[in-house]
Amino acid sequence: MGINIILAVSLNLITGFTGQLSLCHATFMGIGAYASTLAVLKLGMPYAAALVFGALIAALFGFIIGVPTLRLKGDYLAIATLGFGEIMKNILLNLEITGGPMGLRGIPKVTNVFIVYFCAVLVIFSLNRIMSSRVGKSFIAIREDELAAEAMGINTANYKILAFVLGSFYAGLAGGLYAFFFRYINPTNFGFMKSIEILSMIVLGGLGNTYGAMLGAAIITVLPEFLRSVSPVISQYRMVFYGMLLVAMMILRPQGLVGEKRMAKRREQAA
Repeated sequence: MGINIILAVSLNLITGFTGQLSLCHATFMGIGAYASTLAVLKLGMPYAAALVFGALIAALFGFIIGVPTLRLKGDYLAIATLGFGEIMKNILLNLEITGGPMGLRGIPKVTNVFIVYFCAVLVIFSLNRIMSSRVGKSFIAIREDELAAEAMGINTANYKILAFVLGSFYAGLAGGLYAFFFRYINPTNFGFMKSIEILSMIVLGGLGNTYGAMLGAAIITVLPEFLRSVSPVISQYRMVFYGMLLVAMMILRPQGLVGEKRMAKRREQAA
């Protein structure tokens, strides 16, 4: 659950606070997972340093993809990030060093629950500090009205790239924690469906609300286990349940479980 919380709050920074729809967040998680794992297995890097290394590599890719794509808006940005995610997935599937479709096995189990939640607390604390600063207020200004933000002297392109880089860094950290907890990684673990799952967390909890993202992550994490306890067959259709849950939320509570009402009003106006 702690790993999903990190993923949810980091995507919330990009999509919830800055208003940029990203459909490749799991890709940055995968980049962090592979980079940190290879740093340990191939370079002999210490665990803590490998986690930071993986997060930095993910942030670098976030910058590389962010510079050309974040000048796009709305559906065009979503399609561009989706394309990047599929490209990276196919690269990981065909590289020998990543184990190809077989993935990487025999990863040392260093991550434990304490480390996961310690990192989650650090991520949440740092995000709260960012959002209470001038940088965070600039993110929100871009989300509310990008043209007005530009008129106020905010360099919207640079701030959108910064949000993408920060979100990618935290996703890469989550990927490293994941790799050293489950001891096996495969490109399919970080595909489009995982990105949709992360997006579901923040939509369910409430866009633009850190605690809502945490609640959404908790629900989406527990739901598959609950469905599995009911019936193994039903658990195979968890994405159907996610979709039904999101549709119900859009109708009954558009702002999410903990979201702000003004977010719901913005969605209604956009529609």
